[in-house]
Amino acid sequence: MPQVTATNQDGDRVTLTFDDPTVLYFYPRDGTPGCTTEAEQFQAELDTYSEAGVAVYGVSTDDAGSHREFADAHDLGFDLLADPDGRIAEAFGVELTDEAAERTTFVCARRQVCGLYEGVRPDGHARNVLKDILDVGLASLDD
Repeated sequence: MPQVTATNQDGDRVTLTFDDPTVLYFYPRDGTPGCTTEAEQFQAELDTYSEAGVAVYGVSTDDAGSHREFADAHDLGFDLLADPDGRIAEAFGVELTDEAAERTTFVCARRQVCGLYEGVRPDGHARNVLKDILDVGLASLDD
């Protein structure tokens, strides 16, 4: 697993270890329709992700200030990581088009990539990823 250390929307440095189940989703730009749909749907599922012990992080080449505006506008409760130089995208092999990340999601656990979603369609993606994580037993919900 590539090491990830980046600045979030609050200006804090965040380092991901990928020991516990983690969703790392790359998206093109803050505030665009597809990216807004995807972020809002991850937010809508966030309590269930948290209950299952799964962390969620969004990554784009936008800067932390742009992430702050986006997170505030949509009441996002998860970190958006700034990757303005594209180094995180490059480390994960995510293509950049016009300096924007292609929509790609990684599910990681135990320092390994356990799931990969490329060419993601934003609508319904957050729920599908959660379902897959639960179905394969990477995480579970307490009854």
